[in-house]
Amino acid sequence: MSWQSNNGRGRRPGNGAPPELEELFRHGQERFKRMVPGGGSKRGPVVFAAVALIALAAWTAYYTVPSDSVAVIQRFGKYLKEVPPGLHFKFPFGIDVASIVPVKRQLKQEFGFATPGAQDPYQTSRDGRLETEMVTGDLNAALVEWVVQYRVADPVKFLFEVRRPRSTLRHVSESVMREVVGDRTVDEVITIGRQEIENEALVKMQELATKYEMGISIDQVQLKNINPPGPVQESFNEVNQAQQEKEKLINEARRDYNKVIPLAEGEKDQRIREADGYRLKRINEAEGDASRFNALFEEYEKAPEVTRRRIYIETMQEVLPDLRSKIIVDEQTQGILPLLNLDAQKGDQP
Repeated sequence: MSWQSNNGRGRRPGNGAPPELEELFRHGQERFKRMVPGGGSKRGPVVFAAVALIALAAWTAYYTVPSDSVAVIQRFGKYLKEVPPGLHFKFPFGIDVASIVPVKRQLKQEFGFATPGAQDPYQTSRDGRLETEMVTGDLNAALVEWVVQYRVADPVKFLFEVRRPRSTLRHVSESVMREVVGDRTVDEVITIGRQEIENEALVKMQELATKYEMGISIDQVQLKNINPPGPVQESFNEVNQAQQEKEKLINEARRDYNKVIPLAEGEKDQRIREADGYRLKRINEAEGDASRFNALFEEYEKAPEVTRRRIYIETMQEVLPDLRSKIIVDEQTQGILPLLNLDAQKGDQP
């Protein structure tokens, strides 16, 4: 178990007296030598041992729980209770053992890289590269780096159900990530499938943590760097560059499409509206002419002679003003041709 019992000083009882306790013993011994006559009598060591025992009991009887943690108390190795943050007391001499578990602190495990100065031995692995080497669904290789952020949700299960829960979590995380990456192509892993991989890995890790009763709640799975292996790095870069060029050309084609097609659609709609307008105009004109003719015909039927004469007069009013020469012939006249000098009339015309 990686969590240490805490008696307020960060030491387990029985692991050796701290310097403060040795100093206390020395001062107590000198004080009793002064109090007991003779200093070397038989009662001196007994009194000193009793005082030392009382001091040791007082030293191991209190402990402090940090604000982001709880203490799990064991009495003779059996679970007793959980203790909230603050100063508390317990039976000394190892009768009660307090194990501090950080339940409000977000912990993390890193795969493939290490944060400088990390003190948690389970946060990083000894061989991070071996953890990150994975095979994708299309039989390509990839180096996947990721982070798992978690919290201790149940301190009792965390301490007693699994022997090394944080080490087990590392194995679970690696197994799940290999499974999720192995179901996808290398292009999905490197480019568009990152969010989907994170979500699926989070769900599966939490299911296994619940199944194993590890007392752990997975908060987030985040992919960091995903790269191909070194020998094929250059080829992958060329493929990525070609794919980016393809995407660029597709985007340019879509831009031209969006520029030309709406313009053509607009022109088409304009032509259709113009044709509809012209159609309505011709229909209205035809209907107007038909209505006018029908109205004229109705009037003609009422008085044919008057209407005929009116039409004749109106026609003559339109035609006669354009004539330069006018010849009026009486209906009773006969033999008009010898009297009409047509050639002269023709010569008078311009």
